[in-house]
Amino acid sequence: MKRVSFLVAVVWGVAACGGDALPDTSVTSVPAVGPGTTSSTAPASTAPSAAASAGTQSPPTTAPSPTAPFAGLGLETITGGLDLPVFATSPPGDDRLFVVEKPGRIRIVRDGGLAPEPFVDLTAQVRADGLEQGLLGLAFHPGFAANGRVFVFYTDRGGATTIAELHASGDRADPGTLQVLLSDPQPAANHNGGMLEFGTDGYLYVALGDGGGANDQFGNGQRPDTRLGALLRIDVDGGEPYVVPPDNPFVEGGGSPEVWAFGLRNPWRIAIDPADGLLYIGDVGQDRWEEIIVVPANLGGLNHGWPVMEGFDCFRSDECDPTGLVFPELAYGHGEGCSVIGGFVYRGSEIPELDGHYFYGDWCGRWVRSFRRTDAGITDERDWSEDLGDVGQILSFGRDGVGELYILTQEGLIHRIVADR
Repeated sequence: MKRVSFLVAVVWGVAACGGDALPDTSVTSVPAVGPGTTSSTAPASTAPSAAASAGTQSPPTTAPSPTAPFAGLGLETITGGLDLPVFATSPPGDDRLFVVEKPGRIRIVRDGGLAPEPFVDLTAQVRADGLEQGLLGLAFHPGFAANGRVFVFYTDRGGATTIAELHASGDRADPGTLQVLLSDPQPAANHNGGMLEFGTDGYLYVALGDGGGANDQFGNGQRPDTRLGALLRIDVDGGEPYVVPPDNPFVEGGGSPEVWAFGLRNPWRIAIDPADGLLYIGDVGQDRWEEIIVVPANLGGLNHGWPVMEGFDCFRSDECDPTGLVFPELAYGHGEGCSVIGGFVYRGSEIPELDGHYFYGDWCGRWVRSFRRTDAGITDERDWSEDLGDVGQILSFGRDGVGELYILTQEGLIHRIVADR
């Protein structure tokens, strides 16, 4: 595994391989994995304290002392029988777990049981026949308990990536209230991205893939004037259907005003951790490298490098110009997996020993790993394969209303990550 700390302004990085909701499986051979020539000259990190640059403070912890020594991790199967569960989330403090099924439904899990009726059925609006198409993302407005506002990310019937809002009451959201916020035609069926996440600033972040194909053939990765291959940031409270925050980097020109960061290939799950103010992105790779990006969430305009770079290496070239690009925090080669599954930072109370660990996995590798990101870089890296074994083909991680983490598999299962004591 190869890694380097990020630089706040002038650095290099990239993204790259498989796919999206169901990652690309077109790679039939695994290239040899080894350090790239460009990464050997990577400068040391000069980044300021992440918490200081993000202007955040970690909240006091109230986690109870464990009743027995921590011996490792295990999995508790919550439910099964789901149809390609690609995401799970909850409003803060809510005892329900909302599970996104790729064909177009959102299901509710409560008290370990799957509710017979869906929270909402959007199969009439969703196109899910492509490997990476479908209903892919879900986010609850920070004021959901009072306003019932729900946001979804899906592929529409024409193949366009679509972000929409609908309203809920009780255990049901009304598909008749669906309002499209933005829609971008996809030049190919893959690399859709799929994540929605509200930041601590109250804005909605939207992770879009580069439009599909291979090798950035549509030229979107290094084009901030397109919303593809980018992380968007919009204000859903300031106007209809949204307004652009005034401090977005391209609000005065030079790119699409919604774009917050660009140079992404296929960001399959992002996470904004309110405790440390960091943004984590799992960006799926092309030929050789899968990567995890970690940057302060309040830094806009960053170029994450695709397709100039893949991982820490120049992409399909011996030489490239890394000026102005941002390194990933971590990259691993295709000898270890083929399609990264980004996760979340653990902030639950059941496993206080792992507070601050960012969890991620791989669709092909069928493993789970974690690390902590500190001012000094990555620390406390752990591979949980010995504890968890073969967890199945991971489609996504999920997080409930109290910060506990889940693994969702292609086999239709939801597992909760628990402590072995």
